[in-house]
Amino acid sequence: MSALQEFTHQFQPATAPDLPTLLVLHGTGGSEHDLLPLGRLLCDGAALLSPRGRVVEHGMPRFFRRFAEGVFDLDDVRVRAGELAGFVTAAVAAHGLDAGRIVAVGYSNGANIAHATALLHPSLFQALVLLHPQHVLTPDPLPSLGSLPVFISAGERDPIVLRPDVEALVDVLARAGARVTTHWLPGGHSLSREETELAREWLACGRGTPGTAA
Repeated sequence: MSALQEFTHQFQPATAPDLPTLLVLHGTGGSEHDLLPLGRLLCDGAALLSPRGRVVEHGMPRFFRRFAEGVFDLDDVRVRAGELAGFVTAAVAAHGLDAGRIVAVGYSNGANIAHATALLHPSLFQALVLLHPQHVLTPDPLPSLGSLPVFISAGERDPIVLRPDVEALVDVLARAGARVTTHWLPGGHSLSREETELAREWLACGRGTPGTAA
């Protein structure tokens, strides 16, 4: 089985030229269909690549295993990040995508596998959009992310992702060289219209470099 076939996924080709490909990564219990509408809102006309997490927890798809809420199986994280990197590389070859213009957009567990994959495979993504992420791992030594633009949104009343978890992630990414833009919003763990709009403006799809509008 090829790396592309290992993941149940959706691929929607670009309908406009000169746009990045968005790799959209769902949260726990989601599917390959969940974030396609978000991808279209963030970058209308871009190609969308949406895999389903291969780990199942109590019937809910995820991208890596955990021992408890916020306690992650780091060995599994490394394996799953490698699988996701292989999937992206295979999709680039299969669909003729620009390997230098892959933007990972993740929510919750999807955001966590996105930044873990970026830290473990630092040349894979052009930018990261992380919606309600938390710190997962700190590679030793830290990679150089080469000024990778990263957008983070978090909820001030999020019962799942607490402020220290987000701040730890921001610290790791910044020490690895990423250019991190963080937005704290008044809500909880659910996606909000405000953060979607902030992410869309930050991504500046078809209008410039990610992060230049922040």
